[in-house]
Amino acid sequence: MYLTRHQTRGGPRWALDDRFLPAQFELGLLLQLPKKAIAGFLQSIPLAESASGSLLPPVEPTQEVWASGVTYLRSREAREAESTVKDVYARVYEAKRPELFFKAVGWRVVGHQMPIRVREDSRWNVPEPELTLVANATGEIVGYCVGNDVSSRDIEGENPLYLPQAKVYEGSCAIGPGILIAEAEQLRDLAIQIVMTREGRPVFEGATRTSQIKRPLEELVAYLGLELDFPRGAFLMTGTGIVPPTDFSMQRGDVVRITIGQLTLENQVAPSRPARA
Repeated sequence: MYLTRHQTRGGPRWALDDRFLPAQFELGLLLQLPKKAIAGFLQSIPLAESASGSLLPPVEPTQEVWASGVTYLRSREAREAESTVKDVYARVYEAKRPELFFKAVGWRVVGHQMPIRVREDSRWNVPEPELTLVANATGEIVGYCVGNDVSSRDIEGENPLYLPQAKVYEGSCAIGPGILIAEAEQLRDLAIQIVMTREGRPVFEGATRTSQIKRPLEELVAYLGLELDFPRGAFLMTGTGIVPPTDFSMQRGDVVRITIGQLTLENQVAPSRPARA
């Protein structure tokens, strides 16, 4: 079962398996249900015409996206190499408690074929392809989508306390193209691939598998909900195992294509920041 969100003349509208759901359908209400009830509930809803309109991020405006850090060995090694405080990353990789941080509220998220950005005050910007979990209000994993945790590596490397500035800015969080309803067990060994092109030519490619994540997916979600309530569900990026070389940085106009399992998210780096109103 596959949920997508579309822009229509009447506003955003959800679809199930490429057919529109009723206009009043809300993902946040669906995610109030227990996992075992979600598939049956979706199957009981009468569907309308075939879905049309450009894809929107499969996140509603008031929902939150959080992220995990240093969950792959490759990510730990890369951050140690770039940081002036190397032991911070080694310690969090080995620690019982994972690194979790806020990434974006729903209205800031961009979707498939929408522009991502690089910071104007950064010289080293990279994509971070990440399995993104969709959890219901009680912290059960109900599905996944593709995430791109766009990051400014030089800002974070200068001082780990700058992480919010390195991670949270306009166009830094891409999620899409939709949500594939799935059991957590089905997500433990998915292929992750990234291809970046510049002027039509590949400039970076990488691959890993979700089986390389150090921590169980359920553990990451459990820590997120330890002292936080998400009554309309939450999205959790699970870290990256693909790290471009230190001499590589995204440029404006680059196209980033990330495939995880059956889903592909594609975004182009915006030429510049939109003018302020």
